Amino acid sequence: MNIIRDTDSLRAFCDTARNQDFVCIDTEFMRESTFFSILCLVQIATSEDEAIVDPLADGIDLTPLKELLMDESVTNVLHAARQDMEIFYRICGAVPGPTFDTQIAGMALGLGDSAGYGALVKDRLDINLDKGARFTDWSRRPLSEKQLSYAMADVTHLRDLYPDVLTELEEKGRLDWVMQEMEQHSQEDLYTFEPEEAWQRLKLRGNKKHYLASLKAAASWRERQAIKKDIPRRRVLKDDAIYDLAQQRPRTIDALAKLRGIPRGFEKSSSAKELVESIGAAIDNADDYAPPAPKTKHMPPSLGPRIEMLKTLLRLRTEVEGIATRLVANARDIEQLAAFGEAADIDALKGWRREIFGQDALDMLRGHIALRLEGEDVVAERLD
Repeated sequence: MNIIRDTDSLRAFCDTARNQDFVCIDTEFMRESTFFSILCLVQIATSEDEAIVDPLADGIDLTPLKELLMDESVTNVLHAARQDMEIFYRICGAVPGPTFDTQIAGMALGLGDSAGYGALVKDRLDINLDKGARFTDWSRRPLSEKQLSYAMADVTHLRDLYPDVLTELEEKGRLDWVMQEMEQHSQEDLYTFEPEEAWQRLKLRGNKKHYLASLKAAASWRERQAIKKDIPRRRVLKDDAIYDLAQQRPRTIDALAKLRGIPRGFEKSSSAKELVESIGAAIDNADDYAPPAPKTKHMPPSLGPRIEMLKTLLRLRTEVEGIATRLVANARDIEQLAAFGEAADIDALKGWRREIFGQDALDMLRGHIALRLEGEDVVAERLD
């Protein structure tokens, strides 16, 4: 097994890989006690070769890997790419070159709403994966042959199944569906950690300016602390504490100490003073600093039956097409569609999703499609 632990070997492998049409890539990482993932292994397979890169090896420079990832002529093939892309974004300082996610491809080919790698390998290659090394501490050295073989299988099987998956998507006219999804997953803001935007990860529990300004300030302060110390957000303050800070808006250390969500003794730290000052400044400049209040649309009454009918129609249409329901519409889409019809601003009413489901959904809401039983089956019948 080719284990790369030095820069020259990495350079030689990546230079050869850049002559291929695609490379299959996966990572093993640890994140339990840090803000940023600790990259422990990078597995790479091309049509001709494969290797495991050890990023923790002394003196190794990952520049050749960055160049491979950013090469626009080579497609990076991954499965469930989101966390890997976050790691690669931090390594490269930009979103990697063209990427193909086989999990999204599996959804487009009807393998379920979250097509797992094991299910894809079983479906395409009739191989049952060994999951025995799944809970390995990948930061420890040395790794056993069994652990390394487990890691390598994540890309060698991917290499074997990718060409057929690509061909089937092309034959069914669904490759554009997957590539449109990948465009959304390649947006840079998915992988950045801007402290001033951290409030967007929280569910807003109010719409007053002072509440919103305080929430934004507290979330931003926590994000900066977590990044600076490289620890999980919850180790700085839990979400409940952020909500308490936004509701109570303490102006003094004494007021801060009285909040239920603040850890005992935190008020004595230098960070406490900075937090209180940040909240105070946010309140004083709430008109400019507060994020916009969430726009709420009043839902019409008695949506339940319409929602259930739309869910049933979605299942029927996706079963016929052989595609995962979640790739077409999610629960929020269905609710918005039931409430606002054509005025709903949802992906299910755009592009190929409208052709698969959205237009039929609107027609059903207008009374042009009915659901009925045919024996034991539910069928959709067009009435016009």
